[in-house]
Amino acid sequence: MSEFTRLENKVIWITGASSGLGKQLAIDAAAAGAVLVLLARNEAKLKEVQQVIQENSGQAHIYTLDISKPEDIEASVKNIVEKVQRVDILINNAGFGVFDYADRMSLADTKEMFDVNVLGLIEMTRAVLPLMKKANQGHIINVASQAAKLATPKSSVYAATKHAVLGYTNALRLELEETNIHVTAVNPGPIRTPFFDRADEDGSYVANIEKFMLDPEYVSNEILKVIEKPKREINLPKWMGFGSKLYQLMPGVVEKLAGSKLRQK
Repeated sequence: MSEFTRLENKVIWITGASSGLGKQLAIDAAAAGAVLVLLARNEAKLKEVQQVIQENSGQAHIYTLDISKPEDIEASVKNIVEKVQRVDILINNAGFGVFDYADRMSLADTKEMFDVNVLGLIEMTRAVLPLMKKANQGHIINVASQAAKLATPKSSVYAATKHAVLGYTNALRLELEETNIHVTAVNPGPIRTPFFDRADEDGSYVANIEKFMLDPEYVSNEILKVIEKPKREINLPKWMGFGSKLYQLMPGVVEKLAGSKLRQK
């Protein structure tokens, strides 16, 4: 029996569900009895995730959606709601990064990161909020990053997108404080997923931080815990969350003492 008893029959929507953390969340939530709505661009990979879930007696509905095209989201959500009826929990997980120096970052990559990481997340949230407000219940979980709190060289644009996600999440929480809709920010450090296939093509950053990388199973478990017991924010790992908090208090000191550690990309 799963430890996540409150997930039974909950309808959980996950963006970026075809691989990495999104895939792990889908499998783990389904094992706890949740009904999954999985969204991503790659239909073939979505079907693979769905098959894994169904082979373990879980329920998963899949829908192709390119989150980088926010103008398509409202129509897609309307179509899904007609079939699934509910959204109890929305996990805005879709996101990617490209690591490079600010003067080398292309406008195309910059625009795509903002379209996916920020505008897609905002539009997805906007599209489901009326449903949650009508039911006066729900939980929105936005996967941000430790980069939202402590930006490092070669991640200027990526960090900017995650700063935006965190700011949006914090304001949204205040807007909804008189409702039964919870809002949580998840700020993980580096996770061992295909994220780095694009973010770090030469593998140098991964080689430098391999021992600090989080397993997707661990991050998924922590997110499911916050569904069971809502919190405003979780920082993973905890020591990294402490480091970013220290940076906010004493940025100059942290940059001076840990400068080399912040330049591992």
